[in-house]
Amino acid sequence: ATITYKKTGDKSENSPFGALAKYIGVFGTPQNEGDTSIAMTAPVVMENSNKPTQIAMTAPVVMENNKDDDSDSNKKMMFMLPVEYDSMDKIPKPTNPSVHIEEIPSQTGVVHVYNGKWGEARNTELAKSLAQQLIQDGVPDMTEEYVLANYQFWGYNPPFTLPYFRRNEIWVQLESAQADYLEKTFKPEIKETSNEGKK
Repeated sequence: ATITYKKTGDKSENSPFGALAKYIGVFGTPQNEGDTSIAMTAPVVMENSNKPTQIAMTAPVVMENNKDDDSDSNKKMMFMLPVEYDSMDKIPKPTNPSVHIEEIPSQTGVVHVYNGKWGEARNTELAKSLAQQLIQDGVPDMTEEYVLANYQFWGYNPPFTLPYFRRNEIWVQLESAQADYLEKTFKPEIKETSNEGKK
């Protein structure tokens, strides 16, 4: 589920996060057309087929610059839907016209994982650092400009999580040749251990 918005700093239920949260039913009745309710902690089947579908809160919440718009002020926020919504026809339709359902194809990327507070300035700084690391590692056709124009922020925790315990990521999509290069160049070391003679 996605929403495109102008950067305003609104933290209310009317914010992009609030609109997406209402779609899955975080603030009460879900704002979607559906017939199955899914509790936040476990699946629950409702018999009344006229009720909206409550969808479990999933991670990550993804934020990116809107690539479909030349304006720097337009952003996109996405909620990844649970695995049981594995086809477009299973996903409840949003009743809020600002919320859209998009099918995202499988992608390969690199991440920089960090904890603590996040914000646009910190994310940009970490994206630059990731770009420099990828360039230093010799990733073909990698530039700082590409990373800054295409990185996504992935947040995994509710807003009330203490910053030290938050998992945040800067994610950058790779082309197949770039992913192959990294895989061939930086093969993981596998250490074999033996338990022979130990009791």
